[in-house]
Amino acid sequence: MTKPDTSPKIPPIPTVRRLPSYLRLLKTLRAEGHETASGTQIADELGLDSIQVRKDIAITGMVGKPGVGFHIPTVIQLIERFLGWDNVTDAILVGAGSLGTALMGYDGFKNYGLNIAAAFDADPTKTGLNIHGKQVLPLEKLPMMVQGLHIQLGVITVPADAAQSVADFLIESGISAIWNFAPVKLKTPETIIVHNTELSSELAALSVMLGQSRQKSSVEETES
Repeated sequence: MTKPDTSPKIPPIPTVRRLPSYLRLLKTLRAEGHETASGTQIADELGLDSIQVRKDIAITGMVGKPGVGFHIPTVIQLIERFLGWDNVTDAILVGAGSLGTALMGYDGFKNYGLNIAAAFDADPTKTGLNIHGKQVLPLEKLPMMVQGLHIQLGVITVPADAAQSVADFLIESGISAIWNFAPVKLKTPETIIVHNTELSSELAALSVMLGQSRQKSSVEETES
């Protein structure tokens, strides 16, 4: 007899990526004094399909009432719980350069349940500094902090040639998830969660779209 699959289902990543947009809109509506919002209203505001909106929100366990819509405070709570933003997740950052400094100073992380507890750097001229209230520590202290505070998330903001060695060190220290900003593909065990945010790829896409827009405008001007 085949046993039922009781393993947790992995939610569709496109749905997960849309949930923060719903959350921002719903918080705005709540601030304006609204108690409910329909799937159609949310879809119109965000330029999405109303059926998709209902499917996305349903993944949190929320089901709207026909003719009424979604109870805004409840759906906000469920989305935050689903995303894990109702609890604070401590993280450490390696690489206190320009990008690392900018991330340490981003106040918006507190709205998403993320706290960068400390930063680390191999450069002795940076260790000991206090950047946006976060202390920069030498790398040799990293394992002690990871184990002492039970930290699972590491943020990599070092140059590409140092990223793999930093990732290896994080994993050896007990980190189970990595947010990688270095423009390189990391080699990690399958058990390690890695999310890559490659700014150069995003800039390349933006540059191409901008070039196409300029070309289209040029053609339209010529034809007119």
